[in-house]
Amino acid sequence: MIVDVLSFTTAVCVAVQSGTRVYPYPWRDERAAAFAAQKDARLAVGRRSVTPATPWSLSPAGLRKAPFTPRLVLPSPNGSALAATAPDLPVVAACLRNVTAVGSWLTAQGYGTAHRPVAVIAAGERWPDGTLRPALEDLLGAGALLSDLHAQGAGPLSAEAAAGLACSECTADIPHAVATSASGRELTAMGFAEDVAIATDEDACTVVPVLDDDGAFAAVL
Repeated sequence: MIVDVLSFTTAVCVAVQSGTRVYPYPWRDERAAAFAAQKDARLAVGRRSVTPATPWSLSPAGLRKAPFTPRLVLPSPNGSALAATAPDLPVVAACLRNVTAVGSWLTAQGYGTAHRPVAVIAAGERWPDGTLRPALEDLLGAGALLSDLHAQGAGPLSAEAAAGLACSECTADIPHAVATSASGRELTAMGFAEDVAIATDEDACTVVPVLDDDGAFAAVL
């Protein structure tokens, strides 16, 4: 499970809910453009680079307002890069908006046991120099999913999973914590407060985006 609350997996959830198939891609450069052409898909641009001709980006609010496209290549250096390089295993895009739906789907598929374990990956963020930095929003999102799975009988939990679950359950107001995190404040300062609001709307979506054989996220529910 990939958790990138601000904003890759939230954007995937919003796009897939509208019927769009989303292709993750690790780079936003000429390789991404070539990949989009290969898939006959639109290519998302940076939040600040949207135009009437290219209105698709990592912004969940922007995706809601953009015209429908059946296929979208959505690059990002964190969640998308992880999803694009995942091994030949089921990959699910999870966020605060679809925690319960994802947890229920995983349980129904028999995941969350010693024989069918689940890896919940908090994508993290990057500093301006490109190095990784922790992302509270992804820790809380991963913890919320682990809490849901544990409540449905999943286990045993690794020490790391138990710590993530505890962090989530000890946070009284997860939406507020995400909004006031470094990433949340950064997006708000850039003028994308609506993206944060959409990302923190817990269980607003019942869609479960799963990476298919063509390398695109599509809804299984």
